[in-house]
Amino acid sequence: MAGIGSWAMTDRAPKTCVACGRAVEWRKKWERNWESVRYCSSACRQRGVRNVDQALESAITTLLDERARGATICPSEAATLVAHGQGIDDDRWRNLMEPARAAARRLVAAGEVEIVQHGRVVDPSTAKGAILIRRRDPR
Repeated sequence: MAGIGSWAMTDRAPKTCVACGRAVEWRKKWERNWESVRYCSSACRQRGVRNVDQALESAITTLLDERARGATICPSEAATLVAHGQGIDDDRWRNLMEPARAAARRLVAAGEVEIVQHGRVVDPSTAKGAILIRRRDPR
């Protein structure tokens, strides 16, 4: 019977949190309403996607549009662009770093970009340390 449980879990469509862009792991308590699950945690459900998050996504795509094909950007570039647009000129742009990484993860889930480390595409849900963002190769 153990095989039935493992089959049921692998049969579920993978999901991405709409707020942070990380993979949503299936939980037993969501068994009956898996199709309606949108967030990975109550923190993401409470935070949601704010205007600044949408501005970060837009900044990422704008910066990538300005670069050569295959070029990368750092999430800090999007964070500083959005911060300066909001009139923040000191180091408070750093508070936008995690939201910028989340914006990049959401764009990965939408199929628009890739997150790379040391030139290799990495899983955005588990990437630790410095990351770069580039347009997805259309192949």
